[in-house]
Amino acid sequence: MGQDLSRQLPVTSYALLGLLSFGDSLTGYELKQRADRTLRFYWVSPAMSQVYSELDRLHDLRLVRARGDGRTTSYSLTRRGTTTLTRWLRETPVDFPVLKHPVALRLLLGALVDPDTITTLLENHLEALDEERAELEKVRISLQGVDQVGDRFRYPALVADWGISYFEHERAIIEDLLGRIAAER
Repeated sequence: MGQDLSRQLPVTSYALLGLLSFGDSLTGYELKQRADRTLRFYWVSPAMSQVYSELDRLHDLRLVRARGDGRTTSYSLTRRGTTTLTRWLRETPVDFPVLKHPVALRLLLGALVDPDTITTLLENHLEALDEERAELEKVRISLQGVDQVGDRFRYPALVADWGISYFEHERAIIEDLLGRIAAER
């Protein structure tokens, strides 16, 4: 059953199961809010319609339990859902991440515009990085006190630390590129 599901379910299903693995029961709207607050830093946060279609699929597969009706339906992870999620974590190979970076794509095509346009693009990206890092730091701060070894938010805290470090390194890369472009003038 679990191995078949690993081929049936998209990664988004596992992401939603994972967001439900913290022990609470959430409505589709609350799950979308949690995805927007967390997944957006390292994975695509699913659209509201996708959250509901995935919840329907997960419910049909008995991986989540639904309580309530219509707008007030809340979902929680079933034992089968936990088993399936755990099996996916242990047994499914992790794909290498694909860099889909709109700033890198525009930089690749930079010869088609003037250096000022590229400089502005990179400077705007630095501002966006700072804003996103500040948002992620708020998430990290919210995890303080529940992020020790054995705490259920230990690993989300580690991901937040990873993201903050990523933003720092991305900033260093962009600053280096800006310096190299300025030196060419």
